[in-house]
Amino acid sequence: MALKLNLISSKEMDSKEIILLKKALERQKRARIQAEKILEKKSKELYDVTHHLKESNARLESLLTEKTSELDGVFVNIVDPYVVMDLEFNIIRMNSSAKNFLGYDSEKEVVNLSKLVHPEYMEYTIDSIKNLYEVGLLKNYRAKIILKDKSEKFIQINSSLIYDKNRRPIAAQGVIRDITNETEIKHLLAGQKRELDIIVENSPLGIVLIVNGKIIKSNKTFEKMIGFSEMELKKKEVKDISCPLDVEKSKALTQKMNLGSLNHFSLDKKYIRKDSSSLWAKTSVNAIRNTEGKVEYQVAMIEDISSQRELEAQKEQLMQELEESNKGLQEYAHIVSHDLKSPLRNIAALSTWLYEDYIDVLDDNGANQLKMMQEKVEAMDKLIDGILKYSTVSSDKIENTVVDVNTIIEEITNIIYIPDHVSIQIVKELPVICADKTKIHQLFQNFLSNAVSHIQNKKGVVKIDFKELTKHWQFSIEDNGVGIAKEYHEKIFKIFQSIGNQERSTGIGLSIVKKIIDLYEGKVWLESTVGVGTIFYFTLKKE
Repeated sequence: MALKLNLISSKEMDSKEIILLKKALERQKRARIQAEKILEKKSKELYDVTHHLKESNARLESLLTEKTSELDGVFVNIVDPYVVMDLEFNIIRMNSSAKNFLGYDSEKEVVNLSKLVHPEYMEYTIDSIKNLYEVGLLKNYRAKIILKDKSEKFIQINSSLIYDKNRRPIAAQGVIRDITNETEIKHLLAGQKRELDIIVENSPLGIVLIVNGKIIKSNKTFEKMIGFSEMELKKKEVKDISCPLDVEKSKALTQKMNLGSLNHFSLDKKYIRKDSSSLWAKTSVNAIRNTEGKVEYQVAMIEDISSQRELEAQKEQLMQELEESNKGLQEYAHIVSHDLKSPLRNIAALSTWLYEDYIDVLDDNGANQLKMMQEKVEAMDKLIDGILKYSTVSSDKIENTVVDVNTIIEEITNIIYIPDHVSIQIVKELPVICADKTKIHQLFQNFLSNAVSHIQNKKGVVKIDFKELTKHWQFSIEDNGVGIAKEYHEKIFKIFQSIGNQERSTGIGLSIVKKIIDLYEGKVWLESTVGVGTIFYFTLKKE
């Protein structure tokens, strides 16, 4: 009965509630469908993100591998020795350069870099390690180390600490550079500098370092020379110790040096000493330039030439006195020549008259005595002429012109006496030279006269030849005369010295030759064999 009532009651349910329930179920279904669509979309996005992350991770791993490989390559191939150490300086890793340099291999043995340090540098090394721990960097640490083969090397290390992600130091790395050669060079240069300082200080020359006209440094020699101390000189400029007349000259040369047209100049100048006396010195100045070519400073070398200048002044005075004396001697020679020749002419005239007037009453001995008197008077006349010529050779003014030596020889052969049995031959055409025609005429005339007068062969020959040298003309005059003994080869060029027939020689001719050759900065010499002949050689400087 109760069941039946319930069924009836169920049927009587309100149809509106059923409708509402259906609508709710439909909404729920639609919501689930929409949620599934959203879930599907998000799942795809999640899948895409996951896939992208995988690809990115793969790329990162590849890049990391590549960079790690590159870093390993750099580590292995770095030119300088490179090491990674723990905080106790035990080497963890080292490249091949480090192995080759140190002689150790950290993969085979324990290597502690600090224990390689030379005892002399240990204290400095401990301080440097402390600085590395405190600052994290160690720059330009230099020390001497002992390698495995017991050799010693100077090194320079630049090192830094390696930290973990929490900035705690876990290791250290460093690059080692071998500076042994560099250090040795520095020591050598230092030694050379000390040696140079010794040389400079002990140099007989004054040495001064100048910047912009100011004295920066000087050596003891210059300080002693000038009377000022180094500290006093450092407060002065060069012009302060120079004679005012020399300042402008020095200034002009210095300006040329600063402009680059001069690197060196030298001049004689006067310096003013501390006691106000003057010092003549030869000053040589050299420019020291920088890489841009500008003068950084000048080095002056000063040589005291006061004594030399005094000697030059004395020499100049003596030369003036000598010149005046020579002029007086020339005048005296002319006067003596005139005064001596006048009585000689009278004696010659009287002897001639005696010979002509009394030849009939004179016996052979008397006539011979008069003839000898005439010959002696003639010889005396030649001697006076020779002395006069000799005294004027070096003092006459030289007037150089173009001189054809062939013409000179032709003129001489027409003037001097040449015996019939003697011939003068020119081997090849003689040159045209620049010289004083009168003196060249005197020169060749004396040589040729000397040659022809000493030929006693039935057939005499005098040969004239020449050759051209770099700075001189060289002539030769060869004869087949009596020859000259070796002991007379130098003597014959001195005045009043002659050999052979004294009647035909004044002893002046070859001395005149020597003086003329000396004027032309030449030389004269001879080759001779007694009884065979003589060759005279002489040179004349080209003008």
